Amino acid sequence: MTVLNTYLNFPGTAEEAFNFYKSIFGGEFAMLSRYKDGPKMDGCGDVPPELGEKILHVSLPIGANMLMASDAVPPLCPPVTTGSNVSLSLHPDSEAEARRLFEALSAGGTVQMPFQPMFWGALFGMCADKFGILWMVNFDLPKA
Repeated sequence: MTVLNTYLNFPGTAEEAFNFYKSIFGGEFAMLSRYKDGPKMDGCGDVPPELGEKILHVSLPIGANMLMASDAVPPLCPPVTTGSNVSLSLHPDSEAEARRLFEALSAGGTVQMPFQPMFWGALFGMCADKFGILWMVNFDLPKA
């Protein structure tokens, strides 16, 4: 079964926003990582020191769902535009289904990041479908 989660991008306020959401929904962050702790990204150069503490990824369980986010701050990412700062994040339970979903959703749209292995042990890709809706597809690879 594929799980659908919401992914938000913030202009540098993800930590403040997620502390606010945590105060409302309760629980603990399932993950919180900062740009300074992540790997060097192809074509992005070093993370400027003033952006090192910004959020690379945060996730907060809410019931059976996960609310996730990052700080999308230039020069690391394109600037946040309200209205296009929300992505739907799919988490299929098989690699074949993940590839099928990514190919189908990106057909006629725009691939923003090819579906490929990532440093967190998953296959991941991002696209905008032909209607402009932003999608992320993440398949966690089996642990060896």
